[in-house]
Amino acid sequence: YTPEPGDVIFFKDASATRASTHVGIVIYIDSGKVNTIEGNSGNRCRRRSYSIGSSSIYGYGVPAY
Repeated sequence: YTPEPGDVIFFKDASATRASTHVGIVIYIDSGKVNTIEGNSGNRCRRRSYSIGSSSIYGYGVPAY
């Protein structure tokens, strides 16, 4: 799946095997990277960037906007 702006992105940490531990919102895709806005990322709201195939990405949700 190629994420799109507005998708919810679900993350897992290294110890999580079957559950999401964090979420964000996809803001744009550029050069194989998914760029997000996340709350409670290092105890603050901030932009982050991940390779689309990053092992920390659990999956995506597509809201019915």
